[in-house]
Amino acid sequence: MKYPEKISNKIFTFDGMRHQIKRWRLLDKSIVFTNGCFDILHEGHLEILSQSAMLGDILVVGINTDLSVAGLKGSGRPVHSELFRTKMLASLSMVDAVVTFDEPTPIELIRMITPDTLVKGGDYAVEQVVGAEDVIKNGGEVKIVPLVKGYSTTSLIEKIQDL
Repeated sequence: MKYPEKISNKIFTFDGMRHQIKRWRLLDKSIVFTNGCFDILHEGHLEILSQSAMLGDILVVGINTDLSVAGLKGSGRPVHSELFRTKMLASLSMVDAVVTFDEPTPIELIRMITPDTLVKGGDYAVEQVVGAEDVIKNGGEVKIVPLVKGYSTTSLIEKIQDL
C-alpha cells in the first residue's frame, strides 16, 4: 500500500468509525480516544498523542470540524483547514484513526466508540472532561496527560501576531 493510501485509510466518517470500532472490538483491541482542534500541531499535541497511544492498542483521534473550531475559538480560526488537519493527524504513526465532529464537544463520538481509555491534556480535571462519566460508567478510565509548558496554539498565534 502506498503512503497516501495509508493516510486516507485512517480517516473515517462517523458511520465508518462505528463499523471499524466493531471490527477492533471483535479482535479484542483496547481503544483509546482523545480529541481536539489540532489547529497548529506543536510539541504539546505530540506529547498527548504519543502518551495516549501507549495506553492501548488503538488510538482514535476526534477532530473538530472547521465550523466547530470557529464556534469555539472565534473568527480567524482555524488557521488550517479541516482537511489538512485531518490528513496531518492521520499521517502520524501513533494515530490509528481520525474522525471529525461538528458539535462543540465529542460526546456523541465518545458514546458511539465507548473507549477503554479517554485522554485529555493537563488543563482539564477528570470531572471536566466531556464523556468521562460515560466512559467510567462503561468500565473505562480517564487519563490526564500533563501539558508541555509553553505550548498552545493560541500562544503560538499570539507570538506570530507580535512579530
